Amino acid sequence: MSFRILGPYTRTVATAAVIAATLIFSYTSLRVETWYAIQPLFEWMETTWFGVIGKTWGGAFATVQAGHLIGLAVLGGCVIASDGRLLGLLLTDVPARTVVDRAYKVFFWALMVTLATGIFMACGVAMKIYYLPVYWYKMLALVAGMLFEFFVRQPMLKGDIESLNPIAVKIVAISSIMIWFTVAATGRWIGFSG
Repeated sequence: MSFRILGPYTRTVATAAVIAATLIFSYTSLRVETWYAIQPLFEWMETTWFGVIGKTWGGAFATVQAGHLIGLAVLGGCVIASDGRLLGLLLTDVPARTVVDRAYKVFFWALMVTLATGIFMACGVAMKIYYLPVYWYKMLALVAGMLFEFFVRQPMLKGDIESLNPIAVKIVAISSIMIWFTVAATGRWIGFSG
């Protein structure tokens, strides 16, 4: 018996509320006001040690950027392996539970490396990315990816994967691939925009 107020619809209502809040934020003056309000944060980021090192020593920035790209590559490999298994396209001779669990462990650490190196890189070019619309698209895709991974995909796949509706599992796998591809594509787009 569920003790939640909305019973089985709690996640659905929460998702609808997040979507509604995002739309309200996007289509009102609140978005522009917030953008102006966080400019001092980006100015401060350039004055931190990370910002000074990133701007001053190109070799340090390039080394961290290489780590960022490796983290993204490992993260992408985990997504492809895990979701490819859920779609029945890859590693079909290995149980889905094994692939999903092992890929998730590596995915988590790759995400941590990507976030840590991304923060360093953002400090080095903070004011540049502040004015790049594609940076904000990447952040939106990244937040969507993390929310999807930790609040939709992982809770759904905690139990017996074989007992889940196969269509729902495939939809989640395709959604995951699309979200993380968007993160990678917008990140690459930042490189072409600067």
